[in-house]
Amino acid sequence: MILGTLALLTIKTVSAEEVDAALDPTDMVAVSFWLATAMMLASTVFFVLERNNVDAKWKTSMTVAALVTGVAWYHYTYMREHWSVTTESPLVLRYVDWLITVPLQVSEFYLILAAVGVATAALFWRLFAASIVMLVTGFLAESEENIGWISEGMVWPLFVLGCAAWVYIMYEIWKGEAKESVGKASEGTQFAFKAMALILTVGWAIYPIGFVLGQQYDNTDGLNILYNIADVVNKTAFGMMVWYAATMDTKASSSEE
Repeated sequence: MILGTLALLTIKTVSAEEVDAALDPTDMVAVSFWLATAMMLASTVFFVLERNNVDAKWKTSMTVAALVTGVAWYHYTYMREHWSVTTESPLVLRYVDWLITVPLQVSEFYLILAAVGVATAALFWRLFAASIVMLVTGFLAESEENIGWISEGMVWPLFVLGCAAWVYIMYEIWKGEAKESVGKASEGTQFAFKAMALILTVGWAIYPIGFVLGQQYDNTDGLNILYNIADVVNKTAFGMMVWYAATMDTKASSSEE
């Protein structure tokens, strides 16, 4: 039933020219959009179904993981069509997606700490605010040509400000209050925290690389392929780490009873 409903939602009316463009096997950017879309859909279904197989304290985290990939899948159905028809970067659609999914991913850290009773509202709002700063500055920097009051000289300062917000998130995760608190958690929770911290450190580093590639070399194809790869890693793998930790923790709890 779930698979059938999701499949119906992907059906759109397109012209013959659009179909030809969408099926071009030589366009690696289009291929990366299609692969990312399929991965997001498969991950969403998996997380929704597996939610019923974990302890109650992990169900919200599994729901958030499904929301992250589900929202991304929805936007990718439009982004892949936009690229196939126009061969232009779906910049606005991509940042709308990130504006929803990135704060959701950041909230996963709060949920993991909340599960063991060591989370604080102040930590959540600091991470949330930093993620918003990172996204807004990134969008303004990449939209410089389309926004009248953003001058060319502001692009790199905005990029640096966005990177600073990302570095702050990394600090909170690896050295701040979050790192200190997670030491009190179960093995499964600690695994989830460390794995997601690694993904947000290494996986999120792909985005500034893509930005530099687009700005310095005007390589639209390379930028979009990198962004698509980063989204698959940072959303699908991120959710898989949550699922694996939830499964690990659930099995440990069952063996103790």
